[in-house]
Amino acid sequence: MAFRIGHHPNNLHLHLASLWPGAFAAMNPEFISYQEGRETAEKLVRGEFDIGGTGSTPPILAAASGLSVSYVAASAPRPANGAILVTKTSDIESVIDLKGGVVALVDGSFLTYFLAKQLGEAGLTLGDVQRRDMPPVSSRDALKDGTVKAWVAMAPHLEQALLSGEFRVLAHCGDLIPNRSLFWTIRERRLSKAIAIDFAGELKRLGKEIAADPEKAASLLSKDGDETERRAWTRIVSSRNWQVSATDAMLLREQQAEANTLFEHGDLPARLTIETTSDKEI
Repeated sequence: MAFRIGHHPNNLHLHLASLWPGAFAAMNPEFISYQEGRETAEKLVRGEFDIGGTGSTPPILAAASGLSVSYVAASAPRPANGAILVTKTSDIESVIDLKGGVVALVDGSFLTYFLAKQLGEAGLTLGDVQRRDMPPVSSRDALKDGTVKAWVAMAPHLEQALLSGEFRVLAHCGDLIPNRSLFWTIRERRLSKAIAIDFAGELKRLGKEIAADPEKAASLLSKDGDETERRAWTRIVSSRNWQVSATDAMLLREQQAEANTLFEHGDLPARLTIETTSDKEI
């Protein structure tokens, strides 16, 4: 029976796995493509795949909706993977200047947590800005034409936007949040601990292969042999830490801290306790 792995373009680790020859071969994988990480919980519930990868926020929102979320593995922190952008000519000088303004982002992704933490540092809450849920390209265009005051951007769109010279960084992700990719499932999929260990091990192995050959990864990610795109992907892949670790107490503490923050900002209906898992099933 195939082990079904969901992947989407914003999770480069699993997206590359779907393209990488021999990835997860020992697990008889079937790679299921879908559009974005916020769909992960719904697709797990429907049984479309067994495990997926997202930023830190979707599994928290899934748990808040009543699902039994199980964390399997996590990437290293990615401090360069997100930033708040404004136009080069904007009069906005600090995060506090966003109060009352419209901010574009993929809402419900890790960008929501990042925005909450940045606003909190400035003495504001998520309720002090108007969030506009928009995909990255539309967000970029809305910032260019002045429809929004700022755009909370993620890689690779962030790097591409900065290369254009039209935008500047108002706030980097940096160490404010861990900003990991998380690989998770729900208990209804009944994955065993053994499968989870094998999955994490394959992720580690793949990460080492990608780090050792970023040119190969870039070629797989670029379309129709486009040389400019290939060079851009080479920079992105080369600059990323591809290490992966199994779930541990630190990860669960990080998720608990995020859940607490989202509740305090009014984005969760009740306080959430991040649960540990049993010895036999995850």
